[in-house]
Parts: sequence; C-alpha cells; structure tokens
Amino acid sequence: MFLSLNSTLVADRVPWPEFARLAAKVGFAGVDVSTSGAMKEGLQPTRLLLEQLKLTPAVAGFPVEFRKDDATFGRDLAKLEEAAQFMAAIGCSRMNTYILSSSDRPKSEQRKIYKERFRVAADILARSHVRLGLEFLGPVHLRKMLPYEFIWRMDEMLEFAKECGPNVGLELDSWHWYHAGATAKDIVAAGKDNIINVQVNDSPSLPPDKIRDDERLMPGEGVIDLVGFFQALKKIGYDDGVSPEVFGRGLKNIPPEEGARLGLETTRAIMRKAGVA
Repeated sequence: MFLSLNSTLVADRVPWPEFARLAAKVGFAGVDVSTSGAMKEGLQPTRLLLEQLKLTPAVAGFPVEFRKDDATFGRDLAKLEEAAQFMAAIGCSRMNTYILSSSDRPKSEQRKIYKERFRVAADILARSHVRLGLEFLGPVHLRKMLPYEFIWRMDEMLEFAKECGPNVGLELDSWHWYHAGATAKDIVAAGKDNIINVQVNDSPSLPPDKIRDDERLMPGEGVIDLVGFFQALKKIGYDDGVSPEVFGRGLKNIPPEEGARLGLETTRAIMRKAGVA
C-alpha cells in the first residue's frame, strides 16, 4: 500500500499541477489526480510531471454527472472515452465517485436508473482498462437527507457494483465503513479484486444522529478501529493507493503543506501500528 495526497488535506486550495508537486515535497508516494486539471495541462506534461516527481497516480475523479437528468449525463458521457484514455496513458487505471445514500425517487427506481448509467460508463472505461470505484455513504443524516433511503451498506453497494460491470467495485472509505456498521470481515469478504481504492480518516465518539460527514478526524484521533481496517486490507493483499480524506478539522485554517504533512504522518503512524508500513 502507498499513501496518496487527497485534496481535502489542503482544503481544496492547491490546484493541479501544484498539488502534485506538494504531494512529492511532503513525502507522499502517490497523488489523487484531478481529472480536469491534468487533462487541461495535457498528456505529455502530466506524464513527465509524475515521472519527475516519482509519484504514482492512485485514482482520478469520475468526470460524469450521473445524478441529474439524462441530458446532463449524456453530455458528460460523450467525454468519458477521452478521459479514460488519458488516465490510462498516465498510468492511472482507477476512477472513483460517491453515491448519495438517499434519493428523491423510490429506491428501486433510482437503482434502475443508476445501474443503466453505470453499465454504459463501465463499458467505456473497460476499453481503456480503467476500473471504477463506487463509494457508499454511511452516516444517518445522509441517509435521511432526501425522502427515500438508498444504498448505504458495504455489502449492498458491492452487490450493486458487480451488476454494473466486471470493472466496477468499491471505493472503501474507513469513515463510511464504520458508520455503515461494516467490519473487518466485510473487507475480507469483498476481497482484493473488488476494492478499487481506499480512503482513510477517523471519527469522533458521538451518537449516530450527531455525526456530520464534514466533521472528521485524522487517522488515530478517533474511535474507528483502523488497525483492524488495515490488517484486513493486508490480509486480502491490497497493495494500491490509500488516501487520507479528512473534511473539516480546521484544515482550511492552516497552511496547505501543514495539512498535507499532518495527514501523511498520522496515517503512517496507524499503518505502522497495524504492521502494514
């Protein structure tokens, strides 16, 4: 496993390609790629940048708005092939996105729409050998934000991902893993091939109805069993990117480099404790 810089650690204040340079300066082995930022820079400059910085591109954002109407989805989908080819060419074979755990539509209706959309997108990504990770969201307030509850459990999202295509799996975030009530056994049951990318953070000790998704802690500062989390990943042989993703925690009030370094150091400490670093 290698650590990758995620934009939350710098409170989204450092644009690409400066973001990649910061990752290398602080000591990350990898970087989460800004799809739009990297493509704006161009293929050859991006490949050269990553090579010079000795950074492994861990994952890139899925550049398709699938949550809105058909016209919006179709517009973005038309550009997906180019993005997939670009990512494959820079050595980034993974994309990720989240699926909100509540909906304006009944679950069965929403599931059908999303399944159809992700199947089409997955077929396009597969032509460039790019895989897609779908993130389930665990906190109660997100499940109740809209009228109908949608997929929020790890096992159910994995089932849905498999229906979307052989190159679709899970974006596994320790925050949502914990707040959805998943365990190390769920990670082992999912297996290496079904976990596309990993994000890590920690949670305060609060009742479920008091938890807010944008109030997270650095790894090791809260109550999540991150030692068990990482040991389960080790057990299945996961050896790809791990991105500390921490919303809140006052990160917007400290220098970006300090936030990036804090995320790196706290995550390294937990990984060493788990025997995976």
